[in-house]
Amino acid sequence: MAPGESISEHYHPYSEEFLYVVSGHLQMRLDDEKIDLGPGESLMVPIDARHRLENSGTEPAEGVFFLSPLAPRPELGHVDTEEQPNQQEPQLSVSHE
Repeated sequence: MAPGESISEHYHPYSEEFLYVVSGHLQMRLDDEKIDLGPGESLMVPIDARHRLENSGTEPAEGVFFLSPLAPRPELGHVDTEEQPNQQEPQLSVSHE
């Protein structure tokens, strides 16, 4: 994620999400709490918890996401709760291995 880039608020009705920060600095808003994460740090987001992720640093950030268990169908796995017109979501690569 580029500096200032964000993933809009959402939740996962079927999955817990685990985030591991590889490089850079990310800020997770988990419900009403802001959590700053740096390289080597991780966070587990419970099922149904609203969360939003932003690159709070001055350099690009990389993270690895794991979701488990998976939703019964991909379109059921991610529920947006925030609209951000004219803002492009970061490109994420997804592996189902």
